[in-house]
Amino acid sequence: MIRQRLFWHNHSTMSSGQCPRKFWVAVVSLCLFYVSMALAQSPTAAVSFTFDFPGSEPNHYAITVDSGGHTTYNSTGRFNDNADPSDQFKLDLTISPSTSARIFDLAKRTNYFHGQVDSKKKNLASTGTKILAYKDAGKSTSATYNYSPNPAIQELTALFQNLSTTLEFGRRIEFYRRYQKLALDDELKRMESMSKENSLEELSALAPILQQIAADSTIINPVRARAQRLLERSQASSK
Repeated sequence: MIRQRLFWHNHSTMSSGQCPRKFWVAVVSLCLFYVSMALAQSPTAAVSFTFDFPGSEPNHYAITVDSGGHTTYNSTGRFNDNADPSDQFKLDLTISPSTSARIFDLAKRTNYFHGQVDSKKKNLASTGTKILAYKDAGKSTSATYNYSPNPAIQELTALFQNLSTTLEFGRRIEFYRRYQKLALDDELKRMESMSKENSLEELSALAPILQQIAADSTIINPVRARAQRLLERSQASSK
């Protein structure tokens, strides 16, 4: 009925000799509106990584990154002596465009985890059960493995593991800043060492907590200085 009304209104207008320009502007605007709505409602592509390894810390975590860089992180495990092993840590963040592009490029290079991924060698030590998955409007694929000889899978695995390591550092130093300030020195030393070894990913995600530590006058100066160095390193890596 709406289409008929638009048509007939325009027909009467044109028959009276008036310019149909406004009608076509309205039609084009309406088409653009529906196209934009369709794009907004269409599901975005996502790559996820799940890790389970009883006895490790954390013993479980899952990371999902969508094509816009929005990332969710969930983990469980005892991150300090007073923590409940069933405690869950949840975090939403947006990773850098370069890291997001790298993740989706690596997924593409693996044919989105189709085919043989795990090495299937029985004499390899277990390093945890890993699942990589890809989902978009047209496909949903996944692969479970312990170790993969595929270089792109190895790089993607290392990237996600390094990202988890970074976010778990953030979880601990936030706790220590609030409740165990004396534990910050050793934790930040480890962070600085791993950062220099390029074993951390998206260090800029920890910029807020590093700023808080660097500015906290109740924390000893060497720790504050170390936090400031890490903050500067995170800012440099995000450029």
